[in-house]
Amino acid sequence: MSHPKEGEYITIQSYKHDGSLHRTWRDTMVLKTSNQSLIGCNDHTLVTESDGRRWVTREPALVYFHKKYWFNVIAMIRDNGVSYYCNLGSPALIDEEGLKYIDYDLDIKVFPDGEKRLLDVDEYEDHSKKWDYPDDIDHILKENVKILVDWINHEKGPFSQAYVDIWYKRYRQLSHK
Repeated sequence: MSHPKEGEYITIQSYKHDGSLHRTWRDTMVLKTSNQSLIGCNDHTLVTESDGRRWVTREPALVYFHKKYWFNVIAMIRDNGVSYYCNLGSPALIDEEGLKYIDYDLDIKVFPDGEKRLLDVDEYEDHSKKWDYPDDIDHILKENVKILVDWINHEKGPFSQAYVDIWYKRYRQLSHK
């Protein structure tokens, strides 16, 4: 399958471990794709929850997905600075329907002042029992939390201000904003 091209729009779909659709983001603009990663931007994007609820994102957000790492990163560009929402989940897969991954509940939120919070630990524990997450997935996710925290602490990749500036500028050029 060919990669989506710069300036094209794709749908992002997150699933749960049991295969059920969790959440869909429509119309994410692709800023860059490679064999390893995809960078995109959501801006007032329609989001549909598994229960049918719909809402629209409030601010521009850069999205980063990688085919090796078990996490994805959303950099929300706000007036008070950049906030990050990091989902622990399977590496991204792209097909004709869009970009897909399995959401494994655990999240890390990073505030503009650098404060980090691990979220949804209870939900992870519940779903781990409910869907019998294999030990190897539990191990991979815990190792990827360490990688993610290291990236945050060292402002690596999507956590650097230069990354945010470059890709948000590119989004504004492509969308003529």
